Amino acid sequence: MTTPHARTRRGQGELEVQVLGALREADGPVTAAWVRQRLGGDLAYTTVVTILTRLLAKDVVSRERRGRSFVWTPTADVARLAALRMRRLLDGERDREAVLTSFVTALPPGDEQVLRALLDAAEAADDDGARHPRGDGTGH
Repeated sequence: MTTPHARTRRGQGELEVQVLGALREADGPVTAAWVRQRLGGDLAYTTVVTILTRLLAKDVVSRERRGRSFVWTPTADVARLAALRMRRLLDGERDREAVLTSFVTALPPGDEQVLRALLDAAEAADDDGARHPRGDGTGH
Protein backbone atom coordinates (compact mmCIF):
# COMPACT_ATOMS: atom_id res chain seq x y z
CA MET A 1 0.00 0.00 0.00
CA THR A 2 1.32 3.42 -0.91
CA THR A 3 1.36 6.08 1.75
CA PRO A 4 0.93 9.77 0.93
CA HIS A 5 4.58 10.34 1.85
CA ALA A 6 6.01 7.49 -0.22
CA ARG A 7 8.49 8.55 -2.88
CA THR A 8 7.73 7.86 -6.49
CA ARG A 9 10.38 5.49 -7.77
CA ARG A 10 12.04 6.75 -10.92
CA GLY A 11 13.73 4.49 -13.43
CA GLN A 12 17.48 4.71 -14.02
CA GLY A 13 16.99 6.12 -17.51
CA GLU A 14 14.67 8.80 -16.20
CA LEU A 15 17.16 9.81 -13.53
CA GLU A 16 19.97 9.96 -16.06
CA VAL A 17 17.89 12.29 -18.26
CA GLN A 18 17.01 14.50 -15.28
CA VAL A 19 20.61 14.71 -14.06
CA LEU A 20 21.93 15.45 -17.55
CA GLY A 21 19.21 18.05 -18.02
CA ALA A 22 20.18 19.75 -14.76
CA LEU A 23 23.84 19.82 -15.79
CA ARG A 24 22.94 21.36 -19.15
CA GLU A 25 21.03 24.15 -17.36
CA ALA A 26 24.05 25.03 -15.22
CA ASP A 27 26.22 28.03 -16.07
CA GLY A 28 29.37 25.92 -15.74
CA PRO A 29 30.78 22.92 -13.89
CA VAL A 30 28.74 22.01 -10.80
CA THR A 31 28.94 19.65 -7.84
CA ALA A 32 26.76 16.62 -7.19
CA ALA A 33 25.22 18.57 -4.30
CA TRP A 34 24.16 21.31 -6.75
CA VAL A 35 22.58 18.70 -9.03
CA ARG A 36 20.77 17.13 -6.06
CA GLN A 37 19.41 20.51 -4.99
CA ARG A 38 18.40 21.37 -8.57
CA LEU A 39 16.41 18.11 -8.77
CA GLY A 40 14.52 18.96 -5.60
CA GLY A 41 16.70 17.30 -3.00
CA ASP A 42 14.53 14.17 -2.59
CA LEU A 43 17.31 11.94 -3.94
CA ALA A 44 20.11 10.67 -1.75
CA TYR A 45 23.45 12.34 -2.45
CA THR A 46 24.94 8.90 -3.16
CA THR A 47 22.24 8.24 -5.77
CA VAL A 48 23.14 11.45 -7.59
CA VAL A 49 26.84 10.52 -7.52
CA THR A 50 26.02 7.04 -8.83
CA ILE A 51 24.03 8.49 -11.74
CA LEU A 52 26.80 10.99 -12.52
CA THR A 53 29.36 8.16 -12.49
CA ARG A 54 27.20 6.12 -14.88
CA LEU A 55 26.92 9.14 -17.19
CA LEU A 56 30.71 9.53 -17.01
CA ALA A 57 31.13 5.90 -18.09
CA LYS A 58 28.80 6.61 -21.03
CA ASP A 59 30.97 9.61 -21.96
CA VAL A 60 28.13 12.13 -21.72
CA VAL A 61 29.63 14.06 -18.77
CA SER A 62 33.13 14.91 -17.63
CA ARG A 63 34.43 15.56 -14.14
CA GLU A 64 37.26 17.55 -12.66
CA ARG A 65 38.56 17.52 -9.13
CA ARG A 66 38.01 20.76 -7.22
CA GLY A 67 39.22 20.62 -3.68
CA ARG A 68 37.91 17.49 -2.02
CA SER A 69 35.09 16.86 -4.50
CA PHE A 70 34.39 16.79 -8.21
CA VAL A 71 32.60 19.21 -10.47
CA TRP A 72 30.65 17.83 -13.39
CA THR A 73 30.07 19.17 -16.91
CA PRO A 74 27.83 17.77 -19.66
CA THR A 75 29.63 16.67 -22.83
CA ALA A 76 26.52 15.53 -24.70
CA ASP A 77 22.81 16.22 -24.80
CA VAL A 78 19.78 14.14 -23.90
CA ALA A 79 19.41 13.01 -27.52
CA ARG A 80 22.90 11.44 -27.38
CA LEU A 81 21.97 9.67 -24.14
CA ALA A 82 18.79 8.29 -25.73
CA ALA A 83 20.78 7.14 -28.76
CA LEU A 84 23.22 5.32 -26.48
CA ARG A 85 20.34 3.54 -24.73
CA MET A 86 18.84 2.56 -28.09
CA ARG A 87 22.22 1.24 -29.24
CA ARG A 88 22.68 -0.76 -26.01
CA LEU A 89 19.26 -2.37 -26.48
CA LEU A 90 19.98 -3.18 -30.11
CA ASP A 91 23.39 -4.64 -29.23
CA GLY A 92 21.67 -6.98 -26.76
CA GLU A 93 19.50 -8.61 -29.43
CA ARG A 94 20.53 -11.63 -31.49
CA ASP A 95 18.56 -10.71 -34.61
CA ARG A 96 19.44 -7.07 -35.22
CA GLU A 97 17.77 -7.05 -38.63
CA ALA A 98 14.45 -8.20 -37.18
CA VAL A 99 14.62 -5.55 -34.45
CA LEU A 100 15.50 -2.81 -36.93
CA THR A 101 12.77 -3.98 -39.32
CA SER A 102 10.20 -3.91 -36.56
CA PHE A 103 11.37 -0.48 -35.45
CA VAL A 104 11.33 1.06 -38.93
CA THR A 105 7.96 -0.41 -39.93
CA ALA A 106 6.39 1.00 -36.76
CA LEU A 107 7.62 4.57 -37.39
CA PRO A 108 5.01 7.21 -38.16
CA PRO A 109 5.42 8.77 -41.63
CA GLY A 110 7.14 11.94 -40.35
CA ASP A 111 9.76 9.98 -38.43
CA GLU A 112 10.26 7.67 -41.38
CA GLN A 113 10.99 10.68 -43.62
CA VAL A 114 13.50 12.06 -41.10
CA LEU A 115 15.24 8.69 -40.87
CA ARG A 116 15.30 8.35 -44.65
CA ALA A 117 16.84 11.83 -45.01
CA LEU A 118 19.47 11.06 -42.36
CA LEU A 119 20.41 7.80 -44.07
CA ASP A 120 20.63 9.56 -47.44
CA ALA A 121 22.88 12.24 -45.93
CA ALA A 122 25.12 9.60 -44.33
CA GLU A 123 25.34 7.74 -47.65
CA ALA A 124 26.25 10.95 -49.48
CA ALA A 125 28.95 11.67 -46.90
CA ASP A 126 30.31 8.13 -47.37
CA ASP A 127 30.39 8.70 -51.14
CA ASP A 128 32.48 11.84 -50.49
CA GLY A 129 35.04 9.74 -48.64
CA ALA A 130 33.98 10.55 -45.10
CA ARG A 131 33.85 7.59 -42.73
CA HIS A 132 30.97 7.22 -40.31
CA PRO A 133 30.80 4.39 -37.77
CA ARG A 134 27.87 2.10 -38.37
CA GLY A 135 26.18 -0.47 -36.20
CA ASP A 136 27.97 -3.46 -37.78
CA GLY A 137 31.27 -2.53 -36.15
CA THR A 138 33.10 -2.28 -39.47
CA GLY A 139 32.81 1.44 -39.97
CA HIS A 140 31.10 0.91 -43.33
